[in-house]
Amino acid sequence: MIHLNDPRHRLLETATPLQRLNRLEARTGRAGLYLKRDDQMDMALGGNKLRSLEFWLGAAFAEGADMLLVAGGAMSNLCRLTAAVAAMVGLDCVVFHNAPADAASRDRAFLNRLFGAELRFLGPVGEDERGAAMRRAAQELKAAGRRPYLVGDAVVGALGYVLAAEELWNQTHAAGLALRHVFLAGSMGPTEAGFIFGNALLGNPFAVHLVSVEYEEAELVARTQLIYDGLARHTGFAVPAFATLGVTCHMDWLGAGYGEPTAEAERAILTLARTEGILLEHTYTAKTFAAFLALSTQGALPAGEAAAMIHTGGLAALFSQFDLFRSLGPGGQDPASCAAFP
Repeated sequence: MIHLNDPRHRLLETATPLQRLNRLEARTGRAGLYLKRDDQMDMALGGNKLRSLEFWLGAAFAEGADMLLVAGGAMSNLCRLTAAVAAMVGLDCVVFHNAPADAASRDRAFLNRLFGAELRFLGPVGEDERGAAMRRAAQELKAAGRRPYLVGDAVVGALGYVLAAEELWNQTHAAGLALRHVFLAGSMGPTEAGFIFGNALLGNPFAVHLVSVEYEEAELVARTQLIYDGLARHTGFAVPAFATLGVTCHMDWLGAGYGEPTAEAERAILTLARTEGILLEHTYTAKTFAAFLALSTQGALPAGEAAAMIHTGGLAALFSQFDLFRSLGPGGQDPASCAAFP
């Protein structure tokens, strides 16, 4: 059992489901396809950031914080879940959006307002400027007698997926399932690095596949390794060097870049929706599922080895992505979209 010494405020009472994709298996003729449903959590539409928030919130309470500060885009899953958690535990929340203060941004951030967070729109600035604005606000709030906690420390946040790796291993062990391949979206790093670190502590039972949705391979690896190494220092656990773990990065599904739709991602959304009734969104999960589906069904993975994708949530974003679909016209379903099935 992995034991972490960091303070943790439990938000998840049970393991998220590990769901076998039976109809997709029948459709593709490929057995052993699973989805780890981290989109199926009890609050605010769920998602991977709730695992991180257990430890960010634990740190906030340990520091005596009375409010949470968080930054992200108008549709940020982190911002939505932080606002929800703050409401649940009775902390104030201020959200910093690097988006213009217009009607479209306010509509996209509607759930944050619904949970009672204060929203500050900074305009279309970069991540560095957004972070600097949040830190300046934190200093001003401290001067006024408040005790803000800045959500987002990557190493602390990654602890949630250290335990997620163990949760998945326990599920497979209890079910007698020889799950070998695990696919995750490759992006900012805490989810990926945490899972890889937890997998290493377990003796690497899973072959980890990162599907880039944001960065070129060198930057994706560097960001993930930086957090992985930070976890080793933070926890004091002895783990193998990151370079020896055999993590596979897949770049062919990135398309034109972060947030840019691809035909493969759209087919992935339609395929999963029409076989299993499960939703994906364009930016993270659809590209990851497209890679998972292609590599699992086209001979890249041994047929006898089961594979799973971790569904990290983000479904609220889907409702602002209508214009990204090309095969669904405004009058309804285009018959050509039925070719989405593999």
